[in-house]
Amino acid sequence: MAASSGSKSIFMSIVLSLCLHLTLSSVTYDNKALIINGQRRILFSGSIHYPRSSHEMWEGLIQKAKDGGLDVIDTYVFWNVHEPSPGNVLFSLKLSFGFPVWLKFVQGISFRTDNKPFKHAMQNFTQKIVLMMKDEKLFKSQGGPIILSQIENEYEPEREEFGSAGEAYIKWAAEMAVELNTEVPWVMCKEEDAPDPVINTCNGFYCHSFSPNKPSKPKMWTEAWTGWFSDFGGQNYQRPVEDLAFAVARFIQKGGSFVNYYMYHGGTNFGRTAGGPFITTSYDYDAPIDEYGLIREPKYGHLKKLHKAIKLCENALLTANSTVTSLGNYEECAAFLSNYHTESAARVTFNNKQYNLPPWSISILPDCKNIIFNTANVTGQRSHVQMLPTNVTFHSWETFNEDVFSLEDDSTITTVGLLEQLNVTRDTSDYLWYSTSVNISSSDSFLHGGERPTLSVQSRGHALHVFVNGQLTGSASGTRTYKRFTFRGNVNLHAGVNTISLLSIAVGLPNNGPHFESYKTGVLGPVVLHGIDEGKRDLSWHKWSYKIGLQGEAMVTGLGSQSSIPFVSWVPSSLEHKKQQPLTWYKAYFDAPEGDEPLAMDMSSMNKGQVLINGQNIGRYWTASLMLYSQVPCSQILVEAKTESIDSL
Repeated sequence: MAASSGSKSIFMSIVLSLCLHLTLSSVTYDNKALIINGQRRILFSGSIHYPRSSHEMWEGLIQKAKDGGLDVIDTYVFWNVHEPSPGNVLFSLKLSFGFPVWLKFVQGISFRTDNKPFKHAMQNFTQKIVLMMKDEKLFKSQGGPIILSQIENEYEPEREEFGSAGEAYIKWAAEMAVELNTEVPWVMCKEEDAPDPVINTCNGFYCHSFSPNKPSKPKMWTEAWTGWFSDFGGQNYQRPVEDLAFAVARFIQKGGSFVNYYMYHGGTNFGRTAGGPFITTSYDYDAPIDEYGLIREPKYGHLKKLHKAIKLCENALLTANSTVTSLGNYEECAAFLSNYHTESAARVTFNNKQYNLPPWSISILPDCKNIIFNTANVTGQRSHVQMLPTNVTFHSWETFNEDVFSLEDDSTITTVGLLEQLNVTRDTSDYLWYSTSVNISSSDSFLHGGERPTLSVQSRGHALHVFVNGQLTGSASGTRTYKRFTFRGNVNLHAGVNTISLLSIAVGLPNNGPHFESYKTGVLGPVVLHGIDEGKRDLSWHKWSYKIGLQGEAMVTGLGSQSSIPFVSWVPSSLEHKKQQPLTWYKAYFDAPEGDEPLAMDMSSMNKGQVLINGQNIGRYWTASLMLYSQVPCSQILVEAKTESIDSL
């Protein structure tokens, strides 16, 4: 669904050769490897997702991938980027990942199973994409760069959940893909029952023990995880290059011939895109090329040396069956000497020569005599990317305070009961207002010195701000692990009619799991008022009014020009003066700095919101302190450059 992609919800990916000279050729496979123009190849690939970097970065990213020893680039084809409405297939890069949101609302649909509406939509999109690629002669058989295609993704857990319907669906998906006659192999990752001739492949941190489901298929690793994604409030994961290099060498040692790094460049989840609920704007992934397009050492350089060493062994590895010889408690495989102990070094004898093997390492000997690479011996300097302040000055600060939605305002819907958020917003905004009224008797004891009432609100995500009579009462949020949460706080009520307004905020949408199209988001209740004379009052089935989005979101189209929005009143102000005011928009101007180096905005002084530059939504921010304490609600930053737009942050 829109704004919620990750690897789990994409159904087609392509692998593009980085060859400079493309000619008509064939791509087949046998039990050893992919065969290109009749020649078996060990191939190193890297995932680079084009919507997660600015187009100005693409050429440099591809060149760095080639320089790093990669043979091919892997990328997803993002369904909702290219089919924003049914049948409207585009190739303009409007940034939003995953399933198109309209798909959720197709009558009778059930995602990723033997369901006619879903299969119809999926087949239409896949056919159109393949036809467009054929028209541009992009497949290797046409002289283009595409050597491999993937249909579906990590379906095995869903297949087991769906049972016979899942088995029927995966068979249908494989047949549908093969019948498109691309003349390049198709793969399915993490799907052990991939029907012939589709190749089942491995995803994971380690894939040395993986074997394809038929002896006629090659051993392929379509996602070698270089790190992991980050979530708001969570940690930043890193994977030491020593471990990654060991895993890759061990996979090749055990007969593997294709490795794709996920990610080689992770990039940025621009706008309201994400990899699922709570996934951060940064999709850095601790990749060899970092979020900003800069080389990360020693990961980049060490893998480059690994690729070179393995390529020197390519002919020997692919033309004969390897021999495994026991070396005490250790093993060697052809010219790979391995020490699987995590703490103890080893001294082994091979071909009457002694070799020292560090813990958890593999040494590569292309001539079976001389070690040219060891996975644990990392040389070279470590890069420490440091963002330095620029001479950019933000000036002409203006602010706009968002009005709290009340029953007197124009609403999208008024109905009895609480509505699921996405069904109302259709993902046009992260924000949905819920508002209802509560009548309090003047004789209620809390109005005469008693303890204040308590309001409890149960929500399924992902953050919530509570206002009573236009005043902020408090905030609460979930986490990626525990998306459901409860707000509980004392409220100030007066005799007569009181207005309770809830601002529910979604931060990415579900993107995996059986029937994830039915997962619910927003305030689903119960909403209960405790501590009044009648005991408690359940407001869940009161009459509620709804409003999609914030006022300030409507003025985004006015950025980049001097036009004004009639209902928006910007007030000259300083950032410091207004920083603690809830639901505030900030706007400033700056001159774009010279040069083409990566630029970033430091948002650590802010709380939660989004950043827009010249009308382009750069992404969400949500500081860790706000995740922990849930104090001050949203603030948004809108900045305009007087010269060129900033293309990457």
